[in-house]
Amino acid sequence: MSVCAFCGNALDPKQRIVRDSECPGCGRDLHACVQCRHYDPGANNKCREPQAEWVTDRERRNFCDYFSLNPAGRGGIRPLDRAQGARDKLSQLFKPKEPETE
Repeated sequence: MSVCAFCGNALDPKQRIVRDSECPGCGRDLHACVQCRHYDPGANNKCREPQAEWVTDRERRNFCDYFSLNPAGRGGIRPLDRAQGARDKLSQLFKPKEPETE
């Protein structure tokens, strides 16, 4: 079962996704890079499909011919959320320690 990358709503992986398809849970675009099985923020062009063209906004609908709904889903975890979490942890490392009081 696939899930929406934005809200985690369950999606049928066999559902036909057209350019204007929206998630029934949050109303966000389904034909978007972050919903695709080829999406990989660590890959060149943020896509594992080498022939795919550059897409500027990966969270919005696009015209990519290689789109295929990610059957594994992402559990509602967006790469930007992970990046912000990593920044928060890094800033905690360099935060001045408060003096201990007894």
